[in-house]
Amino acid sequence: MSRYRGPYLKKIRRLGALPGLTNKSIIDESDLRKQLGSVKKSQYRIRLEEKQKLRFHYGLTERQLLKYAHIAGKAKGPTGLVLLQLLEMRLDNIIFRLGMARTIPGARQLVNHRHILVNGRLVDIPSYRCKPRDIITAKDDQKSKALIQNSLNPSPRKKAPSHLTLDQVQAKGVVNQIIDRSRVDLKINELLVVEYYSRQT
Repeated sequence: MSRYRGPYLKKIRRLGALPGLTNKSIIDESDLRKQLGSVKKSQYRIRLEEKQKLRFHYGLTERQLLKYAHIAGKAKGPTGLVLLQLLEMRLDNIIFRLGMARTIPGARQLVNHRHILVNGRLVDIPSYRCKPRDIITAKDDQKSKALIQNSLNPSPRKKAPSHLTLDQVQAKGVVNQIIDRSRVDLKINELLVVEYYSRQT
């Protein structure tokens, strides 16, 4: 299954707010629920929608998300938390959370087009897993810096989460630590995603 390239608002109407996918918004969610009526959902559908929410927010293919679920299942600690931490520490997501790009697809494009340095080295792999003390900057040329400053300048801007530090003047971000569950920007029940994949195998 390839990466989703269809209408973003269609996904937001079905799954709720997906800040990583788009900064567009729809009418108040409570009004939306009234319009849709109270449709009883099966347990399978609830788990599927949580999985889809995770997939579309982070802009992953089904195969990529399945791979992350397997890695999280083998790691120490709660599988759901490890899965979220793996996704949150991706380079494209870190760039988005720092405010260097307005969406995760925009951040992925910056990385793919070779505008981003990690610890002074060019990285063009959006799935690169960032670690504490990594320093993320724009490549030292005018175009790269301008692209990032364009995203940093609009106001009002959300403050960078506590596991990251942003120097807006130098367009430089630092990863302070692995993200805490309370800092994840997406409303998600990760246990339902773990259940979804555990029932598929």
